[in-house]
Amino acid sequence: MHNSQNRPVIDALQECILACEHCASACLQEEHVKMMARCIQLDRDCADICRLTATLLARGSVHGKHLLRECIEVCEACAAECAQHDHDHCQACAEACRRCAEACRSLAA
Repeated sequence: MHNSQNRPVIDALQECILACEHCASACLQEEHVKMMARCIQLDRDCADICRLTATLLARGSVHGKHLLRECIEVCEACAAECAQHDHDHCQACAEACRRCAEACRSLAA
């Protein structure tokens, strides 16, 4: 997989990483942080899988395509969790995760 055809997916992955990292940090500042534990966990998992997927796609690794399926699954789980919370950072993260899952789906097909 050549890098130029992967660019839109890599961009979506990077946006998701930033949104998830921001959301996790913001959740840690919420008054009822214990209630945000699942959100924080999924934010971190999502950022990590997106980071690895972007790296492998950028270098043209044959393993990048395998990770797309896992990335879709984690992005969808993170989006579903974040969407349950009214915080702006959670809503923004949910949207970034949905866009990322869709971008990954388009390349995985």
